[in-house]
Amino acid sequence: MGLTILLGLFALCTVIGVPVAYGIGIAAVAAFAYEGLPMLVAFQRIMAGSSIFALLAIPFFIFAGELMLHGGIAVRLIRLASSTVGWIRGGLGQVTVFSSMLFGGISGSAVADTSAIGSLMIPMMKKKGYGDDYAVNVTVTSSIAGILIPPSHNMVLYVVAAGGGISVSKLFLAGVVPGILMCLALSVAARWVAVRKQYPTEKFEGLPVIIGSLFAALPGLFTAVIIVGGTLSGVFTVTESGAFGVIYALIVTLLVYRKLTWHAFTAAVKASVRVTAMVMILVACASAFGYMLALYQVPQHLTSLVYAVSANPVIVLLMINIILLVLGMVMDMAALILICTPIFLPVAVAVGMDPIQFGVMLMLNLGLGLCTPPVGACLFVGCAIGSVPIHRTVQTIWPFYAAILVTLGLITYIPMVSLGLPALLGG
Repeated sequence: MGLTILLGLFALCTVIGVPVAYGIGIAAVAAFAYEGLPMLVAFQRIMAGSSIFALLAIPFFIFAGELMLHGGIAVRLIRLASSTVGWIRGGLGQVTVFSSMLFGGISGSAVADTSAIGSLMIPMMKKKGYGDDYAVNVTVTSSIAGILIPPSHNMVLYVVAAGGGISVSKLFLAGVVPGILMCLALSVAARWVAVRKQYPTEKFEGLPVIIGSLFAALPGLFTAVIIVGGTLSGVFTVTESGAFGVIYALIVTLLVYRKLTWHAFTAAVKASVRVTAMVMILVACASAFGYMLALYQVPQHLTSLVYAVSANPVIVLLMINIILLVLGMVMDMAALILICTPIFLPVAVAVGMDPIQFGVMLMLNLGLGLCTPPVGACLFVGCAIGSVPIHRTVQTIWPFYAAILVTLGLITYIPMVSLGLPALLGG
């Protein structure tokens, strides 16, 4: 009965439109009350959830990404991508994918990627004769590279939700190859659609232009090098590397690019505060929610249920993927990371999956949810920028979904896809 109250009340809050963080908190407090546990314990769990030192890295990552978003880096990355891959059939689609891969390594946010790259590339593609649905589809799906390619604040959330014991730096490394593979798969899908619809190519501008574009984009790209490299080398902790990333982003956008106006700076601060507040409230309430899940032994019961269906690791991992994909369609990504990690991680580990591999699989699963109706945030942003109805984009987006699902299958069933780079560089 207590578990029914916990999950049922949370589902009810979600259906009637209560913000996810508050819905999680209300359900947890109600379950505490039903079990007769002191409310003091509930609020201690809530406060403990938001008092984890590793969480300090999240506002720094978010703020650094927002500064680069408002500081002119997107234009330079698009210029670099255009000079490098624009000559391929459907060149602007390739430019969008490549730009998202580069920008994802700076912003760490799929929604920010969709907004920054989409506001420039979608109108450009429409003007050049590309289908508006194609422009939105390639922009939206490639934006989730920011979730896999470090630095990613969602990966920090996963480490916190997993209860510690997982190296953030190794998880960052584990996302690099899958992120690049996903972008390559999307590039193939984009070209396949472009060839079928005879979309135009861009003129190859020559090696000097590529080199010049690279040098123009390097100062911004170096932000990711500072954050990730500082963490991997052991010079900084994750939190310290985020702080130095913010300082460097300020220097680049103010003194090198000179695009960070006072208005842009205040917009970056406001966006960072809003996202950070949302994430921290989610983490705090999810801590109490997770306490009740553990009390009701949900992970153990789920493991038994899964094994009742099949003990074959291939089937078990397939079931986990399907459940995560469905949940990703109807819930916010940050909330799902905090809720699903303590539930599904023990099941995945029980069938032999490494926690770091599971983390990358979880990121891509829930990232795909940002591109799917009915609550895909990236899909909404892309359709708003392109002035395209969602139902029309969904009718033609399936080649891009297929590319992401192929990558997801490789991550799930070939451990070295995600674990190879951490093993090579981290031992």
